[in-house]
Amino acid sequence: MTKITPGATIGILGGGQLARMLALSCAQLGLKTHIFSPVADDPAFDVSAKKTQADFLDESALNDFARSVDIITYEFENVPARTAQVLESLRPVRPNPKVLALTQDRLIEKQFIRRLEAQTAEFSNITDIHSLKQALNLIGYPSILKTRRLGYDGKGQAKVTDQTDLEQVYASFNGADCILEGFVNFSKEISVVAARSLDGMFSAYDICENVHENHILSTTLVPAAIKESTAQAAIHIAQKIAEAADYVGIFAVEMFVVGAHESLIINEIAPRVHNSGHWTLGGAVTSQFEQHIRAIAGWPLGSTQRLGVKVSMQNLIGHDCEQWNKLLSSEGSLHLYGKKESRPGRKMGHFTKIHL
Repeated sequence: MTKITPGATIGILGGGQLARMLALSCAQLGLKTHIFSPVADDPAFDVSAKKTQADFLDESALNDFARSVDIITYEFENVPARTAQVLESLRPVRPNPKVLALTQDRLIEKQFIRRLEAQTAEFSNITDIHSLKQALNLIGYPSILKTRRLGYDGKGQAKVTDQTDLEQVYASFNGADCILEGFVNFSKEISVVAARSLDGMFSAYDICENVHENHILSTTLVPAAIKESTAQAAIHIAQKIAEAADYVGIFAVEMFVVGAHESLIINEIAPRVHNSGHWTLGGAVTSQFEQHIRAIAGWPLGSTQRLGVKVSMQNLIGHDCEQWNKLLSSEGSLHLYGKKESRPGRKMGHFTKIHL
């Protein structure tokens, strides 16, 4: 139950835009940050008091890093298990490393969700071409073949139809552990962004309605256009997940809304600040980044109240960031991530607008 006070140092694994915005929130609260990343030009380095550029499996660097900070968090879930083990032996790591093991593997994650009596797409573990064919006989077409680990923004997955060359598509995964998921015919994609504090308090933001283009989040609208009962059911599921995992910090649960009755199908859990929660930076009393720091520091959670009748957040992908001058002339808040190169599919910033 270690709590920290202003002036302490928070170590952050990863140096991308999420770490950058976490570090800026730390500064607002009188905290220092130390960023650990293997990437030399990561944007979080620009706003952190200390930085370490080293491989995540460099145990000497990890030991030095841990001894220079008071608590440790991370901006992404694919931290190697060994990294988490080394650091946990030296300093508190929040969220706890058991959450990493849970969310790094899609099969384990879906089994965990089902044990909580929440719904997921039908799924099956795939170990070879024979098990893929067997699973398709049960789940049917279309389905989605995904790697069990390391997939994001549409990477590491392929749609399977009755016209797909199964031998060829399976070979394209190069022997990686896979999972087959049934296709969900949804009407909306939503997410719950919520926090659980060190003393077990839970607080959720308004439900996000998310629009994706080319498998990458394009726009988030808040509040989602769903029934109030659906919103409460989604928040209840998120709270059950947080309590079962003994979670501390911000997390997101991505869900599909299905049919007129608005059934909820859980897609995945993200154990970190989340792209769909970027609207809170300027669009809520407490941003998700400040909320995460409050939670892991052992401080009271802040208000999640939305500012305005509605809030919209537009991701700036690739060359979208070149509209910065035009966006600055618009009503809204521009956030650029300081990345040195824009390229297709790369998240370069976001623009938030409060609708009064």
